[in-house]
Amino acid sequence: MNAVTSAPPEQVVLLDEDGRPIGVADKATVHSASTPLHLAFSCYGFDASGRLLVTRRARDKRTFPGVRTNTCCGHPAPGEAPEDAVRRRLADELGMGAEDLRLVLPDFAYRASSGGVEENELCPVFVCTLVGEPRPQPAEVDSWEWCSWESFVSDARAAGSDVSPWARLQAPLLDGCRDTWMPQPA
Repeated sequence: MNAVTSAPPEQVVLLDEDGRPIGVADKATVHSASTPLHLAFSCYGFDASGRLLVTRRARDKRTFPGVRTNTCCGHPAPGEAPEDAVRRRLADELGMGAEDLRLVLPDFAYRASSGGVEENELCPVFVCTLVGEPRPQPAEVDSWEWCSWESFVSDARAAGSDVSPWARLQAPLLDGCRDTWMPQPA
């Protein structure tokens, strides 16, 4: 008899107010109208020419569907290093690899709500040089585009922007320290 196996539910790491792990929970049950603080990450990926890969979240995602955002976001699994989670999600979501992956904003945290769902995340921010061509998973990414860093920052700062709330907060912070991390065009 062949047993059908399914993947276990994705789990997120719950955190206390000081950012220390205090447990885990199924991702599907965490994002609600009152989301507990949990660990996430954001990644801004650039090509060899210095262009940023901007994605539009799939329109059927539960959290912030259809918004333009940074290259990739996600949640480290329990016991997974954030750097490993970034590489995993870039591969799973976009079919891409990362070189020169660097943590730029280690203590970034935010809260944002939309459609009755709240995000409440300690969300370290990484930058990298992307390897390969985007091959997005439709369940994660509706569309993608390459754009200049300056254009993305301008879009993030614009009133009424369709950029995600976390990227609207992250972009100016990253721009303020870009001399320390910005890839130089080849």
